[in-house]
Amino acid sequence: MMTRRWFNATASAALFAPSVFATRARAQAWPTRAVRIIVPFAAGGPTDVIARIVGERLSKSWGQQVVIENRPGGGTNIANEIVVNSEPDGHTVLMGGQSQATARALYRSLNYDPIRDLAPVAFICGYSFFMFVPNSLPVKSVREFIDYAKANPGKLTLASPGTGSSPHLCGELFKHMAGIKMVHVPYRGAAPAMNDLIPGRVHLLFSGGATLDNARSGQVQALGYTGAKRAAMAPEVPTIAEDGVPGFNVISWYGFFVPVKTPREIIMKMNADTIAALADPSVQGRLLPLGYESRPDAPEQVGALVKSEAELWARVIKEAGMAPLD
Repeated sequence: MMTRRWFNATASAALFAPSVFATRARAQAWPTRAVRIIVPFAAGGPTDVIARIVGERLSKSWGQQVVIENRPGGGTNIANEIVVNSEPDGHTVLMGGQSQATARALYRSLNYDPIRDLAPVAFICGYSFFMFVPNSLPVKSVREFIDYAKANPGKLTLASPGTGSSPHLCGELFKHMAGIKMVHVPYRGAAPAMNDLIPGRVHLLFSGGATLDNARSGQVQALGYTGAKRAAMAPEVPTIAEDGVPGFNVISWYGFFVPVKTPREIIMKMNADTIAALADPSVQGRLLPLGYESRPDAPEQVGALVKSEAELWARVIKEAGMAPLD
């Protein structure tokens, strides 16, 4: 016997089914045009290099062009807002990182919420920084740098690829733990910061393995490494913890993020395709020598990482006495 309840349930299912099928079909068809990866830093820096390596492989998987769009400035907020305000269709992706976890603690007010308004997609890679100084600086070790900075309080400059960026916060933690005073000089990426470090216009830069060639070519000195143990790619460089600042350990990371209303099916397809791309030997062969290690995290794991990092860096920012930015 056909009851009213049965009829209502059947009607609801019939109305719901086209929506489900349409969403699945849209995910299967995605991407239907070029995919933009928004990079919050200038071209030529570590973030840009990694985005291009991964983007090149994804372009082959998706059969669509992957365009790397550099939008530096604003402590990554410019790039973040572009993605937050873009269409949630999977065609605009943020090459995000630690700034997703630190923005709320760093800025007095934001036009968006980095955790609420951006959906995590995939973990790209984790890495630590090298501590670079110019050859003109009369130091040869982390300990000598600290001693020199203490003898010249406030006269040395800390360069970074942007206010609130991972290297900036790494530098602030270094200053705090080493007990030194330096002036922060933000740039629009690691590449322009390195360009000023080489001639000694600035005195310290924390940057990833992609910039290690500058030290190997003799342009700058690599005094230390921020990881808990020495980097396999440069075992001759001591950790900062063993050469001046006991307990110092900073690890950073990159991930893909999209507008929060992006369909779940597209996010999962993007996650699976990104994991496959990162596992490709040709990609691993380019990332590992630079010190970048990937892992196959689900979107939920990336989200948990962002939340735990937010708690960690909020404490660091408070302990470093950093005033909220406008």
